[in-house]
Amino acid sequence: MIDLFTAATPNGWKASVALEEMGLEYTAHAVNLMKGEQKTPEFLAMNPNGRIPVIVDREADGHIVFESGAIMIYLAEKSGMFLPSDAKRKSQVLQWVMFQMGGIGPMMGQANVFHRYLEEKIPVAIARYQNEVRRLFTVLDGRLENREYLVDDYSIADMANWCWVRTYEWSGVSIEGLDNLTRWKNSIEARPAARRGVEVPNKIDREALIKGAKNVVTK
Repeated sequence: MIDLFTAATPNGWKASVALEEMGLEYTAHAVNLMKGEQKTPEFLAMNPNGRIPVIVDREADGHIVFESGAIMIYLAEKSGMFLPSDAKRKSQVLQWVMFQMGGIGPMMGQANVFHRYLEEKIPVAIARYQNEVRRLFTVLDGRLENREYLVDDYSIADMANWCWVRTYEWSGVSIEGLDNLTRWKNSIEARPAARRGVEVPNKIDREALIKGAKNVVTK
């Protein structure tokens, strides 16, 4: 059994999408970010950086993994799914996971801050991050030309990037003209496990508000 501590964010979705795709048994726990539950001593004991998601693998003596990309890699290796065993292909998958972690995620996050959250609008900053997100999207679009997925078969690289790309409208970035990216995004959205993985953090957030409890969903 795996305990997942999460919230409805792209990084939170990455963990629950991976768990759903791999069919691993887990219990999801809502972390209320607005109340600062990620900064409590109990949470910081699991992740000193105070960020979601975090998993605790009860089958591995309570082994704790934080950082969404590290969680996906750990789960892929645990399940033997969505990460090739061949060294070269595994390296390719990990490169595209790191592309999301080092590029897509941080740049979309900054675009969100300047476009959505800051009260003072700074046009040069908004343009800088939205343009960089669009550039990164074109990299993905080029990679997906004549490819169904980023590296041969569907993998954690696709899950990681999709969880962020699917929120492009929130960042104020267009995917118009990026036909390969659009096709890829839509194909993953059609996967039942991916849809369930996105809904899990949304559901536990809603139910935690209603019930006033953290542990509200068991799979």
